[in-house]
Amino acid sequence: MKQPIYFDNAATTALCEEALTEMLPYLQQHYGNPSSIHRFGRVTRAAIERARKTVATVLNCAPSEIFFTGSGTESNNTVLKCAVDYLGVKRIITSAAEHPCVVNCALFLQEKGTEVDWVKLDAFGRPVLTHLQELLQKNTKPTLVSLMHSNNEIGTLTDIASVGELCAEHGALFHTDTVQTIGYYPIDLQQTKAHFLSGSAHKFHGPKGIGFLFIRSGTLSAPFLHGGSQERNMRAGTENVAGIVGMAKALELAVNNMDANRKHIYDIKKYAIQRLTETIPGISFNGDISEQGGHYKVLNVLFPVHPKAELLLFNLDMAGIAASGGSACSSGSEKVSHVLQAIGADPTRKAVRFSFCKYNTLSEIDVLIAELQHLLAPAPDVSAIHPNA
Repeated sequence: MKQPIYFDNAATTALCEEALTEMLPYLQQHYGNPSSIHRFGRVTRAAIERARKTVATVLNCAPSEIFFTGSGTESNNTVLKCAVDYLGVKRIITSAAEHPCVVNCALFLQEKGTEVDWVKLDAFGRPVLTHLQELLQKNTKPTLVSLMHSNNEIGTLTDIASVGELCAEHGALFHTDTVQTIGYYPIDLQQTKAHFLSGSAHKFHGPKGIGFLFIRSGTLSAPFLHGGSQERNMRAGTENVAGIVGMAKALELAVNNMDANRKHIYDIKKYAIQRLTETIPGISFNGDISEQGGHYKVLNVLFPVHPKAELLLFNLDMAGIAASGGSACSSGSEKVSHVLQAIGADPTRKAVRFSFCKYNTLSEIDVLIAELQHLLAPAPDVSAIHPNA
């Protein structure tokens, strides 16, 4: 069997060996409850606080502003719901291309009476900042703006520094989902005026089931999970110690090797664009594929109309190549992408997201191209074989 090729790194990444090594002691010998006052608990408590300091150092914020969660989805839901429940937010401004956990949460809150405004998107799926400014000027209701740093399906980057400035100018709270960009781009929370920021370990070669939420000091003090006093009384429940430790190690490695990883991954993306353009007539791309405007690990490809296009993902999988039709957060369903609908992509053409990581190689792109050429080869002219056909 051929060596499998994994091009779905925007969905999740392989756990790096270094993070696994760091986690193992906390899955085996260091099993104390971090809330316990005996030595077993003190060991795990100390590990959590070291990890918290690591995340805070990366983001240039205070450790007390970092709260560990179970996922990026939990972090995003927490911000939107707590902003309404505890901070008096009456209006949410977001976009139709956000991750489903933000879009669906906003729609849920809208049903409960919160006003929701949808900022316009340009052809690449980027929020139109002039329209955002108009929305912020529209009324004086307490407002939360929630816009992601990089779109998870098409990779387009949003200028979150400018969004933060606009929010500050108009007195709005600002939340950004950085699940796809933490560990890939430098983020300085002393420069970016975000009140909330979400991250998730499994997008940068950490373990699944662990994320974090940045809450700027003085913004929110009410608990988002009630129970014990974990996470400084903000999120009750025994902490996922091994996950937290593994996340911190993976993040540390990602940041320390950010420049080298970026060059390697972007070289793969550029090569994929070049080879796809050369070999498949009529191909195009969704989102901003430039180095400055789009995430260097994400490439959303719009294939020409072809009889086999609808089964492209299935056939690639059969050939040992993993890719995605968009987000992988819908239990494997391949329904119409809300992101592609939001940017007006051609619904008659098949879109496939290829997303790359530091473990991918240029030779894997060659294997992909060969397989695509085979799958999308022109249908034979049956009339030449059967003149009466």
